[in-house]
Amino acid sequence: MADTDLRVTSTLRIPRAELLVRFTASGGPGGQHANKAATRVELTFDAESSPSLSEGQRNRILDRIGPVVRVVVDDERSQSRNRELAEQRFVARLASALHVDPPRRATRPSRGAKQRRLDEKKRRSETKVNRRRPGHDT
Repeated sequence: MADTDLRVTSTLRIPRAELLVRFTASGGPGGQHANKAATRVELTFDAESSPSLSEGQRNRILDRIGPVVRVVVDDERSQSRNRELAEQRFVARLASALHVDPPRRATRPSRGAKQRRLDEKKRRSETKVNRRRPGHDT
């Protein structure tokens, strides 16, 4: 049954049954094929009522994306390829919404870094002083 689930993160798998997939005609160039074949894929996922999400995951997705996650793909002429791309983009979008940055640890510049900064400021100051007109003492 692993192939019926989309793996988003190591802790989250979304069953394909929870995804609503619609196929429509894709606009743009392509001649008669584009007019007749339903190759455009619209993938919709109801995050608000999904039983696959934990409460924390649901809240994070609702805050960052909204109650419904929608992905539309019409890049390729093949319906199956567009479906694969839609699933990949859906997984990437959910994964980025669920990503939590580690907390920042405050750091201090080392004594050497402070000294190098002050030395550079002193050199820069001397360069500017040397550019002044001679006899202009302040």
